[in-house]
Amino acid sequence: MYESIYLWIKALHVIAVIAWMAGMLYLPRLFVYHCGAEVGSKQSETFKIMERRLLKAIINPAMIVTWLAGLYLAWSGGWFSSGWFHGKLLLVLAMSGVHGFFVRWVKDFAADRNVKSQKFYRVINEVPTIMMIGIVILVIVKPF
Repeated sequence: MYESIYLWIKALHVIAVIAWMAGMLYLPRLFVYHCGAEVGSKQSETFKIMERRLLKAIINPAMIVTWLAGLYLAWSGGWFSSGWFHGKLLLVLAMSGVHGFFVRWVKDFAADRNVKSQKFYRVINEVPTIMMIGIVILVIVKPF
């Protein structure tokens, strides 16, 4: 029974991670396109709706489920004392920090206060990818 629950929560965790990462990779791309839209235009207003809905309906809930399921898995698997887990946890905390910046930038765009360039958002778009690669390597390879 315990192993069955563990596997279901593990599946939930993987699904939530995929949803969170999909949003974390797509949202900065929306920011890139939003930068090119004239303030107050129909296009700009559409981007505001897309950004808000992506954040509220997908990214935020997926992050919460990722954290809750992940902490359960770490606790029940006894991973808290593992070196690879410490590295993963550090990267997931950093990913959560990037998520926080995205929340702020969605609010900035919603209030027509964005001051960052398309180039900035293009670079930021790569940050979650790099962190995701590190997390996956730590979880699969467990190098330490």
